[in-house]
Amino acid sequence: MSNKIKLALADDHTLFRKGVEELIEDFENMEVLYSVANGKELISKLSSAKLLPDICLLDINMPEMNGFDTAKKIKEQWQDMKILAVSVYDTEFNIISMMRAGACGYILKDAQPAALRIAIESVYKNGFYHSELITGKVLHQLISQPKEVTSASMNENEIQFLKLCCTEMTYREIADIMKISHRTIDGYRDQLFEKLNIKSRTGLVMYALKTGIASLE
Repeated sequence: MSNKIKLALADDHTLFRKGVEELIEDFENMEVLYSVANGKELISKLSSAKLLPDICLLDINMPEMNGFDTAKKIKEQWQDMKILAVSVYDTEFNIISMMRAGACGYILKDAQPAALRIAIESVYKNGFYHSELITGKVLHQLISQPKEVTSASMNENEIQFLKLCCTEMTYREIADIMKISHRTIDGYRDQLFEKLNIKSRTGLVMYALKTGIASLE
């Protein structure tokens, strides 16, 4: 049996998908098992597959079934299968949503081939990929720091704020839900940035999910 990292691709842009296939096939330690145009096709392939991929590379915007729904479906049926999001969008909303859906890495489509290879190898070996979008220091903390310690270091309002950060609400909407001023919300955010050594809302979300402070539900 091959020791290569086995991959599946789902992207509705044929030229891009074919290009990624050829690129991956040039990597001596990787192979593409399945290449499809959308999430629905991918789930169908996986459901009847005799050999499952180690990692699925998912686009976000796809017909039939988008990347968010596909990732959720994969994690429901194949919990150990890893997911790497590959997208043109670098917005906080998309990154957070894909991470909440089960992705363990996020890379942009305009990344260099070497970056894609590093991302795939990192997801395969470490269970996550960090980049300028999600800092490595944050993810290493998530894995190494016990849940009890993380919760104990925060007050009740900070924990509530952290949980709400894992939703699609804006900071202003979170302030309204918590019935506090927007300035106070900024204060909670900055305090957590300092306490947890995190620099973005994406990092806060990853922290909350990995430590169990928030869930994917």
